[in-house]
Amino acid sequence: MIGNYAGVPCQYTTPLQGIGSLTKTIYQPGCTNVACLDDKLFGEAIDTACQADATVLVMGLDQSIETEGRDRVGLLLAGLQQDLVSQVAMASKGPTIVVLMCGGPVDVSFAQNGPHISAFIWVGYPGQAGGAAIADILYGATNPEGKLPMTWYPQEYISNLAMTEMSMRSSLNKGYPGRTYRFYKGPVLYPFGYGMSYTNFVHTIASAPTVVVVPFEDRLSSRNLTIYDKAIKVSHAKCDQLSVSIQVDVKNTGSRDGSHTLLVFSEPPFGHGVPHKQLVAFEKVQVPAGAQQRVGIKINVCKYLNVVDNLGVQRIPLGEHNLHVGDVKHTVTMQAATLGVRSKTMIFYLGWNQLFAILFLFILVMTWLNHQKYFKWKNKIRRK
Repeated sequence: MIGNYAGVPCQYTTPLQGIGSLTKTIYQPGCTNVACLDDKLFGEAIDTACQADATVLVMGLDQSIETEGRDRVGLLLAGLQQDLVSQVAMASKGPTIVVLMCGGPVDVSFAQNGPHISAFIWVGYPGQAGGAAIADILYGATNPEGKLPMTWYPQEYISNLAMTEMSMRSSLNKGYPGRTYRFYKGPVLYPFGYGMSYTNFVHTIASAPTVVVVPFEDRLSSRNLTIYDKAIKVSHAKCDQLSVSIQVDVKNTGSRDGSHTLLVFSEPPFGHGVPHKQLVAFEKVQVPAGAQQRVGIKINVCKYLNVVDNLGVQRIPLGEHNLHVGDVKHTVTMQAATLGVRSKTMIFYLGWNQLFAILFLFILVMTWLNHQKYFKWKNKIRRK
């Protein structure tokens, strides 16, 4: 129940104690420890589940498996825990809830969509009063509203992920899937930001701009041009007060009061090495049942709507940025304008093809001029 960076608590409230304070319980361990190396206790655990109206399985990891100085070798539950969950859930006469105590994700796909598991509750390492908190969630005294701080991958993910490869971006040539929700596009168990509640929330964008003008200083002296490949160098943009302000209505359509964390993701215009999406803002709001709250969000363009190019330079892509709030999408178009020009300025965007074309034309012109000089010199020699 305690993670790496914690002292020794005066006392613990275990899940058994927390649940036992609210109802009568029957307890039976299924494994002697977290490693769960044998199934000697499985039979008694299965018999106990057959007697109970509901079964709560507390599974997961501890510091003998994952800690600051000890890396995990896989994403599965330790030892025979997976078999224990499957057999107990199959035998249980009532609903089965699996409580997962672990710092990182585990692959629970074996039971994710099965008919015998009613719910998974990930609690991390909940601390000394974790048992009371778990009981409050199970019995509805508290309405959960947490969001996953990491992507939950299947076990197969690590087969293609060399620990010596630190690149964030995926590579088809290497068969490398990439890292984090920003660049990985393969299958997941639960995505970053996922979370459920005992109520439902609906999002509506009340107001938001459709066009944002990015003023910049036009600098062409350096090799990293101000505008290159349809993106403005952040260090050349006038970033003061440059933001996208949106108003979002959050309506609680359920029968329970609840807190809701509003996550705003940006999907940049397509480009090489651009993330699929990235979190650009979040806001927490408390909404009573049946009520609606308006949330104001300001997104700093230079800080959060930029991407990093292949040279490590931060740039603001011009064009359509799609902002996602829940199931709602809003498009904001970024346009460029040079400082000191009152009217709108049309910018000539230089991509690789255009640069090569200009260079080729320059070489042709210089070759022609040299030929002209040669013929003039040759004619002078003949006259002499």
